[in-house]
Amino acid sequence: MNTLEALSAFSNDVKPTQTLWALQDAKSEDWVVLDSLQFEETEVMPLWSTQALAQVHCVEEWKDYVATAITLADWFEFWVDDLLEDNVVIGLNWGDEGNDLEVDLAELTQVLTEIEAL
Repeated sequence: MNTLEALSAFSNDVKPTQTLWALQDAKSEDWVVLDSLQFEETEVMPLWSTQALAQVHCVEEWKDYVATAITLADWFEFWVDDLLEDNVVIGLNWGDEGNDLEVDLAELTQVLTEIEAL
């Protein structure tokens, strides 16, 4: 799946719920952010379009994490500027196949802006 197809599928899943899913440590409230495998000196924050897709990853090194909802309204108000400032890219609906897609935050933001409920 190419980036445009992945972004389209992601936005189709997010549109009805207006919610993104990330992994957050239950105790420290830290979020999963990793070193990018595709971009040097860049971090990646994995996001999923459904709770079920995110929850699958709460095992092994992430066993203390829970799938946590981020509404699109909160995403735009609290997250985008900080992630842009920190030069973070987004891991889109990561699975177990090892072909984890990383997309530019600006690309994802554009797609999410188009589906945000007014």
